[in-house]
Amino acid sequence: MTSPGDDHPDHQDHDRADHATDDALRVLGRVFGYDSFRGSQREIIDHVVGGGDALVLMPTGGGKSLCYQIPALVRPGVGVVISPLIALMQDQVDALRALGVRAGFLNSTQDMDERRLVEAEFAAGELDLLYLAPERLRVESTLQLLRRGTIALFAIDEAHCVAQWGHDFRPDYLQLSALHEQWPDVPRIALTATATRATHAEIATRLKLTDARHFVASFDRPNIQYRIAPKNEPKRQLLELIRGEHAGDAGIVYCLSRASVEKTAAFLVENGIDAVPYHAGLDARTRAENQARFLREDGLVVVATIAFGMGIDKPDVRFVAHLDLPKSVEGYYQETGRAGRDGLPSTAWLAYGLQDVVQQRKMIDGSEGDAEHRRRLAAHLDAMLALCETVECRRVRLLAYFGQESEACGNCDTCLSPPKSWDGTIAAQKLLSTVVRLKRERNQKFGAGQIIDILLGRRTAKVIQFDHDALSVFGIGTELNESQWRGVVRQLLAQGLLAVEGDYGTLVLTDTSADVLGGRREVLLRSEPERPARAAKAAKRAPVADLPEEALPVFERLRAWRAATAKEQGVPAYVIFHDATLRQIAGAPPTTLAELGGVSGVGENKLAKYGEQILAALAGDDA
Repeated sequence: MTSPGDDHPDHQDHDRADHATDDALRVLGRVFGYDSFRGSQREIIDHVVGGGDALVLMPTGGGKSLCYQIPALVRPGVGVVISPLIALMQDQVDALRALGVRAGFLNSTQDMDERRLVEAEFAAGELDLLYLAPERLRVESTLQLLRRGTIALFAIDEAHCVAQWGHDFRPDYLQLSALHEQWPDVPRIALTATATRATHAEIATRLKLTDARHFVASFDRPNIQYRIAPKNEPKRQLLELIRGEHAGDAGIVYCLSRASVEKTAAFLVENGIDAVPYHAGLDARTRAENQARFLREDGLVVVATIAFGMGIDKPDVRFVAHLDLPKSVEGYYQETGRAGRDGLPSTAWLAYGLQDVVQQRKMIDGSEGDAEHRRRLAAHLDAMLALCETVECRRVRLLAYFGQESEACGNCDTCLSPPKSWDGTIAAQKLLSTVVRLKRERNQKFGAGQIIDILLGRRTAKVIQFDHDALSVFGIGTELNESQWRGVVRQLLAQGLLAVEGDYGTLVLTDTSADVLGGRREVLLRSEPERPARAAKAAKRAPVADLPEEALPVFERLRAWRAATAKEQGVPAYVIFHDATLRQIAGAPPTTLAELGGVSGVGENKLAKYGEQILAALAGDDA
């Protein structure tokens, strides 16, 4: 017997929604081994399962992939995932197959026989997920193939690649709006971890997702400790960071140039750190081998240009270091986000100095494109400089860039060792006056080094050659040392009170310099702590030791088993189990398969495949 109103459309909708949620929860537990959703995952999944379009902004490590993988498994048909990450598709598919998910991919790395096999599986309905590179959709045969099957959804991963003024534009993404025109009834979900409000709006417009439901999660990654240090022999600083805080950990080191990548990797190897280089100048085979080693081995450091890392799904990267200033906050956020995907404490460390600012300004001035393009590049750089120079919480500044409010985190260098600001107006006037004197009295322009020598009253060969010791400003800046003066120059450049000109990095005034010289503008400057990393170091290490001492040998035994198993299967170690899962097992060792099945991250397929082996490893049985 039904009660009045049971057949009302609203009740039917609720019943369908409840049924979809139940199905999604069953898949989450059975396939992925988790008993509950995180954050807005459930809401997103229910919406897409119900046939709705979605635009999802969620930080790296926030569980974006589940937002399309589970709907693809719940809805009839195949989930088609558009991804630019060709080099990683094999690993993504391997990871899904290890869970018992029928996954395949089509891209330019395959031969004809491999492609035909995947196409046949798709047409026969024998796939749950199909990964495609965006350029495949330019090929008519791919579109014909998609028309032969039933499509559960289209997932557009790394959706920020459609933004033409973003940091990672891919032209092939511009055509993806056509998917909705050819398959109007198939839901689409676009996902990215990196988008300002402007980029968010551009994604929605270009992919025709303005009517879609938008889900914006917090961009905060509380497990990452952000630190920015003044450059002082950066390779040595990096070595101290690795030896002191991340010995034996996997990490990524970013450098601006290929030459710097090679030199830094060689330096680390010479000092006993297992490291490999990665940049576009290496042959394809070496690049592929180094990337595969990084994904498959524990504790390897890769030194790379920004060509490396997008989509890297290695969960146990414990640190990301930058030896050169990133060009934008978006790039910095995305690159640092490759650390700590498993939620465990990790470090984002950047060494930053005057030469970085000079070099980036010169690159912008010499870049291709019109004045508007250069203005956009300059705006990106200004925001990055503001993050570097802030005396406030780094996390607050970082999240504010993405339009999100937060409170001081207590886990960044400016929170742990608060820098002081000081009234640098007189120092700024002295430096700007020196630039003025050189221009007016000698019709000369020089870089920071010569100007600082003049301020410090140094009679160097170059100062004597140009008779600069006769200038009225000679020796007027002895209250600061050279390092402090370089900090003044850097911060005046960052604040737009000084500019760089020409190939030699000469310093010139800007339109706002006159306000400082005329006393109409106060200049506040940041004073760096002596050794900001020291205070941060102690705070960082403590949370990592979250296993009791007696459990550490068990954890290492499990890691050794995992490494051997991964090597035997030719897959990355994390495809077998994440560190977080092994830590949970080591912390409270199960004695039966049923107990092991209750551990987060142990789904049905992995329990059946590895359960007996794990119990044997826990028992100390190496057989």
